Amino acid sequence: MKRFNLLFSALLLGCVAMWAATPVCDHHCCKTKPQADTVQVNAAKMGRDITTVVIVPQQYFDTSKPDERYPVLYLLHGAYGSYRDWPKKANLDSLASHYATFIVCPDGQDSWYFDSPVDPTFQFETFISKELVDYVDAHYRTVATPAMRAITGLSMGGHGALWNGWRHPDVFGSCGSMSGGVDISRYPGKWHIDERLGSYDGNEQVWQSHSVISLVPTLKPGQHIIIDDGTDDFFYEININLHEALLQHGIQHDFIIRPGAHTWTYWVNALDYHLLFFSKAFKQ
Repeated sequence: MKRFNLLFSALLLGCVAMWAATPVCDHHCCKTKPQADTVQVNAAKMGRDITTVVIVPQQYFDTSKPDERYPVLYLLHGAYGSYRDWPKKANLDSLASHYATFIVCPDGQDSWYFDSPVDPTFQFETFISKELVDYVDAHYRTVATPAMRAITGLSMGGHGALWNGWRHPDVFGSCGSMSGGVDISRYPGKWHIDERLGSYDGNEQVWQSHSVISLVPTLKPGQHIIIDDGTDDFFYEININLHEALLQHGIQHDFIIRPGAHTWTYWVNALDYHLLFFSKAFKQ
C-alpha cells in the first residue's frame, strides 16, 4: 500500500507540473463559449457615444474557421429600458450560438428609434441604421449584406425595429415587432414621445408621419416581416390595425396572435419565434 501511495503521489506531482507548464491562452481563438462585449459606439450625428451589448456566438471562436462570417440580429428594448434589458431577461448567449448569429442590443434611451425633429441629441434612426451597423460590420466578422441582417424589438423597440427596417430595406432584409407601439399618434403625452416630436397639439401630422403604421403604403414586397402580439396587450388593437393595413397593401408577413400581455414572459417567448423566422430568412 505504501508503494502504491508513493506511485500515486509521483503521478499527481507530474500532472500538476505539466498543468503549471501549460500556458493559459486568453486569445479569442481559444474561447469555447459565447462572449458578451459591452462597447461604446460613436453616434456622430448626436455627438456622443451610445452603450451597446454585442453577443458574439460561440462559433466565432472556432479556430478551424477563422474567416467564417455570421449574420446579425439587432434587438431593441422598450420604453424606460436600457441596453441591459434583453441580456438580463433572455438567454442571449445560448440563442446566439444556437443560431450562429450576432445579437446586438443598443441603448435606446426612450428615443422611439427615429431621428427627432426637435432634439438634435436624439438622432437614433441614423444611429441604428447607419452608425451602429457600420461599427458592428467594421469590428466583427459579419456578413455585411441586408439579406443577413435582421432587426426586431419589444414595445417601443417593436416600433423602432419596423421603423428602421421599413425605411431602410437596403440595410435590413428582415424585421419584426413584439407587442409594438406601432401607432404613436394614439398616445399623446405618454412615454416621452412629446419630448422627441413636440407637443401633439398643433403637431398631429408630425406624430402621424412618425408612426410606423403610416409607412405601410410606401412598402414594397421583398422583406421578411414578423409581427406578434398578445391578446391581453394594450397595443393589441393597433397591431390588428397594422396587420389589416399590410393585408390591404399586399405586403407578405407573418402575424402571430397568442395569449399574453405586455410582459417579459411574453417577449422572451416571442424572441424564440423571431429568431427561428430570421434564421430561415438568412438561409434563403
